[in-house]
Amino acid sequence: MITSETPPRRGLELRTRYTAADVGVLTKAEAKRFVGCSAGDPRTDITLAWELLYRLEPELYDRLVGAERLHPDVVEWLPHNLDRIVEVAAGTGRLTLELVGRAREVVAIEPAAPLREMLEQKLALADHGHRAHVRDGFFDHLPVSDRWTDLVIACSALTPAPGHGGEAGLAEMERVCRTGGCVVIVWPNHLPWLAAHGYEYVSFDGAMFVEFASHEEAAELTEIFYPGGVEEVRRRRLRVVPYDVLGINAPRDLAYKMITR
Repeated sequence: MITSETPPRRGLELRTRYTAADVGVLTKAEAKRFVGCSAGDPRTDITLAWELLYRLEPELYDRLVGAERLHPDVVEWLPHNLDRIVEVAAGTGRLTLELVGRAREVVAIEPAAPLREMLEQKLALADHGHRAHVRDGFFDHLPVSDRWTDLVIACSALTPAPGHGGEAGLAEMERVCRTGGCVVIVWPNHLPWLAAHGYEYVSFDGAMFVEFASHEEAAELTEIFYPGGVEEVRRRRLRVVPYDVLGINAPRDLAYKMITR
């Protein structure tokens, strides 16, 4: 968390928001995965900058994901009336709060302690929140038994990079899914990689927007996370911002695989 002694970072783009001095916030296990053999400089490693965001400014991250709403048909596509769901990289609960009404038990796995704390607070206030258990864990070492769950799911987190899933993480998600169950990647990246592992792709139509609380918040968060779009957001005084203005794909899609073995 940012303290009174921390230099102010308001308005700084994410890739310049932190320095190598901030990497000390990571635990040894986190540093092994997210820094590895690199220089450990978030100014040249954007994925490391995201990991620092989760641990230094979790409230800022939560404001962002609160504006990036998933396509309603993505959520509707997910199965109902399940016994168990495992969510990997649950964050502050963007998807978790949708999942707790779909199963008798949900295990939400998140490696960043500040995000786990925020998620637990949200679940304490949510309908069916008591069905969820929040656990520490990484993609490549899930704290779940073999074939334990009906659905394994991750949203906007899995990549081919070893520190953020990779081959080991994908294998772990499939390991904990029962035969006849399903592994789902919401808002997926690297579709050819997933297709090579047997995943099918689904996308839903319709205009989509990032819906900020105010124009001022839109300008502030766009400057940090989508700097290529901030000029137009300011010029047009936008609060509801089309994804094409921000230059990113909208969260309208998923990739899935039925587990048959």
